[in-house]
Amino acid sequence: MNKSTLPLLDSSLYPQVWQQQTFLNPQNFLMALLTTDMTLDAGLFTKQLLANDTYQDWINATVFGRYLHRNFTAFYQQTEDSFNEEMPALFRQELTRHAQYLPLEQTLFFAGDLPKSFRQTKLLTTTVNPATAIINAQKTQHSKMIVNQIKIVGKQVLGFPIRHNKRTSERLRNEVLILAFQDLRLVNEQEVGDLERSNAALTTLLRSYELR
Repeated sequence: MNKSTLPLLDSSLYPQVWQQQTFLNPQNFLMALLTTDMTLDAGLFTKQLLANDTYQDWINATVFGRYLHRNFTAFYQQTEDSFNEEMPALFRQELTRHAQYLPLEQTLFFAGDLPKSFRQTKLLTTTVNPATAIINAQKTQHSKMIVNQIKIVGKQVLGFPIRHNKRTSERLRNEVLILAFQDLRLVNEQEVGDLERSNAALTTLLRSYELR
């Protein structure tokens, strides 16, 4: 079955003007959010996304909403319900049938340690909102805050933009579910100091991955 490829969202979001500064790509923007006193405003970035024609193409092309995402995740994580043991695979097969390829060069973000199971399950919920990723990372119980940026470098990465309810806090998630890929590679890892922030004692571990 031929699948379409989503248009590249980053090319319509960048250069990004944020608090009177211009950022040419999502990597530079993320670094500035981590290392300067720029406001972490996930809601403002979401407004920009919702006003973006390419992002509207993303979420309007999908049947995958947050309610379906919650149920799929619950099914997929169950281990002891033998009556429904075939449901996760059937559910995933149906979702994959409607999935699209993610565009080359698109950057996604994820907060905290990447699950060890990701390479086996090929299942990960990411976001296109860097502020959301940082805020979520701040909530994790680690001595170091961990933020991951994942760049799509292969043509076979299947995913789903998740369509959120605009009237709830879920709209700030701006999530993309990864459903299939060939290879995940860690290409860089660095500690980032946030000396201009009030929580300067908390260092950030920034990990960069390539996904193909």
